[in-house]
Amino acid sequence: MADGERHRSPRATASENPGETGRRPIGRVMAQVAMVMNLDKCIGCHTCSVTCKQAWTNRSGVEYAWFNNVETRPGQGYPRTYQDQDRWKGGWVRRPNGRLVPRAGGRIKRLATIFANPVMPSIQDYYEPWTYDYDTLINAPLGDDFPVATPHSALTGEPMKVEWSANWDDDLGGGPELASQDPIVRRLGDQVKLSFEDTFMFYLPRICEHCLNPTCVAACPSGALYKRAEDGIVLVDQDRCRGWRMCVTGCPYKKIYFNHKTGKAEKCTFCYPRVEVGMPTICSETCVGRLRYLGVVLYDADRVGEAAAVEDEKDLYEAQLGVFLDPNDPAVRSAARRDGIPDRWVESAARSPVFALARRFRVALPLHPEYRTMPMVWYIPPLSPVVDTLTRTGHDAEETGNLFGAIDALRIPVEYLAELFTAGDTAPVDLVLRRLAAMRSYMRRINLGQERDESIATAVGMTGTEIEDMYRLLALAKYDERYVVPTAYGVDEADRGVIEEVGCSLDFEGGPGMGGMGEVPFGEASGRPDEASVETFHALRDRQTSERASATGGRINLLNWDGNGRPDGLFPPREDEGTDNGRGQRPGPT
Repeated sequence: MADGERHRSPRATASENPGETGRRPIGRVMAQVAMVMNLDKCIGCHTCSVTCKQAWTNRSGVEYAWFNNVETRPGQGYPRTYQDQDRWKGGWVRRPNGRLVPRAGGRIKRLATIFANPVMPSIQDYYEPWTYDYDTLINAPLGDDFPVATPHSALTGEPMKVEWSANWDDDLGGGPELASQDPIVRRLGDQVKLSFEDTFMFYLPRICEHCLNPTCVAACPSGALYKRAEDGIVLVDQDRCRGWRMCVTGCPYKKIYFNHKTGKAEKCTFCYPRVEVGMPTICSETCVGRLRYLGVVLYDADRVGEAAAVEDEKDLYEAQLGVFLDPNDPAVRSAARRDGIPDRWVESAARSPVFALARRFRVALPLHPEYRTMPMVWYIPPLSPVVDTLTRTGHDAEETGNLFGAIDALRIPVEYLAELFTAGDTAPVDLVLRRLAAMRSYMRRINLGQERDESIATAVGMTGTEIEDMYRLLALAKYDERYVVPTAYGVDEADRGVIEEVGCSLDFEGGPGMGGMGEVPFGEASGRPDEASVETFHALRDRQTSERASATGGRINLLNWDGNGRPDGLFPPREDEGTDNGRGQRPGPT
């Protein structure tokens, strides 16, 4: 589906609902492709950031933009102090009458500042992108001094001093100089210790949250931002965007970027061309720690506004969980069919690891629910430091009593995690950490050949079977269990036929793709402007999932070629090769 297209799903009233879930009638059922990240597994390698950069923002105009970035916590983040909504005015605020309005102001205020939006991060809050003077390094004449590649601004071309970047405070989150600038640390004050002996840090990968109640969509004066009805992905219509940048202010996560060359806004697309053919996002595919999970969540669209407007911020987490619908409920399945959701999407929702981790096991939490955008990228809080601490003190780090007792003394304070994931409410975070600890203790007994101890599961409100299921999903899940992504509406094996890869990637002038703006062989300006083609992703999936040599006519992308067969033109012909095999390939070696 093209970026600028829109779909509308039929709206059903409560009177048309064929059944009830036991609490209230089911409203309009919609589907959302969502993600969960297990922070216990993130090693901060930034592979996800690099592959996302190569796929989506590897061109001029968005050198500073990282649709995916990995932050060290505590830390200032990217852009700096983006969580300080008193300064950046992102997200929603609830008025006394219960109505939600953008924190930056209503329509009249946005209209008054439409030509000069003052509430927006500057390039210094992100970082001024730079490249290096490689020409001097390579072509310097012979002399006594060694030539160097000095940094030059990618914006002005002038020499510059590198002082900040998107990853500047990597691995330094526990140090007092940087951690003290973290808005959450400032808010918690003395509850977070910053002395050398008590420093702590963990990694927080971030992408666009593809929220159920996105402020960026509401703030856009030209209506260029929209949320796709079929899968919930939030996109920017490049034809309608006028560069007002109100969306940058409206997004509390600051995951919308302005392309200073095209004058358009750009953002994470959730790799929609890959998702549409049943492939995971590129950040998920390349994640070294296998910490990302993708799946479909069904939700009641008629409850979103009510859930986002609950009075107490600490109730927002439970309110959002209440919006999710159980795909195994016959009434939900009937309502989904009524609202035009394909059966394969409902089946995918029933197998969704996101629904399992967020709703069934309740170990995944939303990022900053107090922004009232109802984010759909959720996180499992990290537990690892407690095990290390217990081991160093000579205790059994996997014994249930030790683990439960040590949670309150985590080097990562529960209060800090609560400010990130539950609007300051420590109870849900404490429950998550206890369930993760119980899983470790329960499964260790099994791995050592001891009898199952159901009391461990009961202590955290679970059954032994649920703990084993959660363990399989978090520790042993295979590829198709971590990524349960159905194909787009109207796209299945019967529709596709024989697909050949077209061009190289999402590479076209001014568009959110890989490659460049010119014809030079290397660097940000490299490559030719080929238009986006979803067939490219069909062909890529074929090559990655098939044991046979796939048809690869035309130009071959070596980055995606899996070694199957001998694509025509990739290797010099052998003397015994006369004709091709009818698939655009020479016969393979015998």
